[in-house]
Amino acid sequence: MNNHNENLKSGEKGAWLSIIAYIFLAILKLYIASIGNSEGLRADGLNNFTDIIASIAVLVGLKIAVKPADSVHRYGHYRAESIASLFAAFIMMFIGLQVIFTAGQSLYTSEYEQPDMLTAWVALFAAFVMLGVFSYNLKLSKKIGSSALYAAAMDNRSDAFVSIGVFIGIIGAQFGLFWLDPVVAILVGLIICKTAWDIFKDSTVTLTDGFDYKKLDEMKEAIRTFKNVRDVVDIKGRIHGNQELLDITILVDARLNVADSHAITEHIEDYLYKEYGINHALIHIEPYEADKE
Repeated sequence: MNNHNENLKSGEKGAWLSIIAYIFLAILKLYIASIGNSEGLRADGLNNFTDIIASIAVLVGLKIAVKPADSVHRYGHYRAESIASLFAAFIMMFIGLQVIFTAGQSLYTSEYEQPDMLTAWVALFAAFVMLGVFSYNLKLSKKIGSSALYAAAMDNRSDAFVSIGVFIGIIGAQFGLFWLDPVVAILVGLIICKTAWDIFKDSTVTLTDGFDYKKLDEMKEAIRTFKNVRDVVDIKGRIHGNQELLDITILVDARLNVADSHAITEHIEDYLYKEYGINHALIHIEPYEADKE
């Protein structure tokens, strides 16, 4: 448990990095957009302000997740991560739909203006900054197994795509392709919505105790080959924050004593930890009766 808490505390660094980057870029984009006449860059800046809220939600989720178990939450508070991911997904979906609606409206009314080239370079600079933040948070989320930080990383990548789209649109406007800005914005909006949907789907599967059935089948077949294990009656799995919890029922020879039966469970637990990184498995032993075959 201590290792998990240390990992979650490390994840806070990624959340803080996102918040600082978003604050800096939001202020920069809104200022340059106001003097450079770019609606795209202005929308991107407002988008970053919204991202600050999502990043704070991730940070709060990580801080709650490290709280120790109490009389009500016997398994700890690790699912706060998944709730934070779900909140971030809603924020991202709202942003994506807003981008699509605004760009579609601009495309429909044909209200185009040529922005200053300075706005294009700011958008490109912002894209590189967010790609750097995305790379850092993605590596950190995989290292510590944090779903909330992974959601934040996906949001970082989406924001980089938004800025690249804004850059392309502004460049197109310099050559008279004023319609390119809203078209690119719509495509970027669709990418954001797709990312939000993927995060929403993963979070809801986790919160509803979903688990990869192929992985369960693989572990079940492996456990069946263990010495003195006659059969695996049942195996269930669920995800609790950044931890995987298993419930397994096995059949062993009824003549085995308690010490030998316990040794079997320890063998299984060691295997699950070494092969899958699972450090919490509740293994129930039942007597095997030959006449039931």
